[in-house]
Amino acid sequence: MDPTCPSESIYNLIPSDWKEPPPPPRYISVFKTAVKEDMKKVKTAMKTMGPPKVEVPSPKDFLKKHSKEKAAPPKKKFDRFGTKKPPVPLRTDHPVMGVQSGKNFINTNAADVIMGVAKKPKPIYVDKRTGDKHDLESSGLVPKYINKKDYGVTPEYICKRNEEVKNAQEEYDKYVQESLRKAAMKRLSDEEREGVLQGLKKNWEEVHKEFQSLSVFIDSLPKKIRKQRLEEEMKQLEHDIGVIEKHKIIYIANK
Repeated sequence: MDPTCPSESIYNLIPSDWKEPPPPPRYISVFKTAVKEDMKKVKTAMKTMGPPKVEVPSPKDFLKKHSKEKAAPPKKKFDRFGTKKPPVPLRTDHPVMGVQSGKNFINTNAADVIMGVAKKPKPIYVDKRTGDKHDLESSGLVPKYINKKDYGVTPEYICKRNEEVKNAQEEYDKYVQESLRKAAMKRLSDEEREGVLQGLKKNWEEVHKEFQSLSVFIDSLPKKIRKQRLEEEMKQLEHDIGVIEKHKIIYIANK
């Protein structure tokens, strides 16, 4: 019997319809209820989209005619004996006529002009030949700032700031001196500094002279090594000379 072939049976002679197997049950997390309760605690009502539940208007409160018109103010009771306006003058009443002033306005105005102080014209300046006028006071051409009492005087806040900077510098110098004293540092004098500088320059000249005496063709390894060594010595000497020339005050450790 062939093991690859199924065994024959009468139940296999008639083909049967294939039925789709039922799907597996849907996965439901055991923490679903706890997560919902936590979300309800965090949420706040009417935070983004308005109130969650809006009261629905009643069908009985429909829009009626003239309901949106403004109501008239309430009527006031008429008081016959209240305050009244002054009465209209009678036909027989006549205004006072013929009253004239003896003041001579022409002479008065002339005297005011003659005795008054002449009005000074506003200072202006013209900067073009077409006659363009500008205010002279705000132009900067009038030397009004140099006539002030405090012109050229150092402001008080700058003097105070300079004093603070000076005190800070003195304190820093004292701190540096104390630190140097504790660290047993010695300051090079001008003669010693000059002697060191001249010695470095002399060494540089000797190394440079030796470098100039090298052969033109560097075709061997010893020659290359010697050239590199001389170049490094010259570079180091140039660096030391530059440092000493740049700094006037130099401290060294006492040995």
